[in-house]
Amino acid sequence: MTPQELRALCLSFNAAVEDFPFRPEISVFKVLGKMFALSWTDELPLKVNLKCDPDDAVRLRGEHSGLIAPGYHMNKRHWNTVTVDGELPDRLVRELVEDSYDLVVAGLPRAERLRLDRP
Repeated sequence: MTPQELRALCLSFNAAVEDFPFRPEISVFKVLGKMFALSWTDELPLKVNLKCDPDDAVRLRGEHSGLIAPGYHMNKRHWNTVTVDGELPDRLVRELVEDSYDLVVAGLPRAERLRLDRP
């Protein structure tokens, strides 16, 4: 997956936006103001921080040692840093991005979640 493909995936979700609050080469993807992905687009290999259920985070780190690690500069219980260099299947990366988005949406107030469901 290329940086452009990762960006397109993150922006494909309802109400997702890209922001650059830190530096121009650090993309932060948000839904209704809450971050669900952060990626260093100028570094190789490509890496992305994604929110994750704490139990799944530990399991994924064990299953994909060296490719999925505790979130860099994030709450290590709830965030993973995923290396997107072709060793992980793109399908898994897509699932992890979608799970991150879904977790953030689930944490939004009910009124905001309902607003997302409207066309």
